[in-house]
Amino acid sequence: MEPLDFGDLPEDALVLIDSAPVIYFLEGHPKFGPRFKPLFEAHGAGHLRFAVTTITVAEVLTGPLQAADEALARRYRAILESWQSVALDVDIAESAARLRASLRLKLADAVQAASALAINAAALVTHDRNFSRVRSLRIIS
Repeated sequence: MEPLDFGDLPEDALVLIDSAPVIYFLEGHPKFGPRFKPLFEAHGAGHLRFAVTTITVAEVLTGPLQAADEALARRYRAILESWQSVALDVDIAESAARLRASLRLKLADAVQAASALAINAAALVTHDRNFSRVRSLRIIS
């Protein structure tokens, strides 16, 4: 699988990262991890800024907590907390509801998209193809 195409993002662009790319990268997924690795390298080099929703925090921490690996959960949480956090508030919830109603997105996907729009993210990075219906936001998948 080829790496993501995000080279045209402006320097220091803010991107909202969906849960799956974070999990694939952190867990070193053999097939999908390499696809997202250049994105995380660009962030590490200071070329991109990352934001995540509280839904992503919950989804990323689930694996280590299911495995009863508190140390890994703390490590993942520290990484997630180093990025901008986007909390679900009433305005984002209403925007997500509008996206769900018009585009028939799943709730978590609608919250991710609404959150990216709320922070004026340059893009939403995901592994989910369901975002293809979202035209008001650049989707990188």
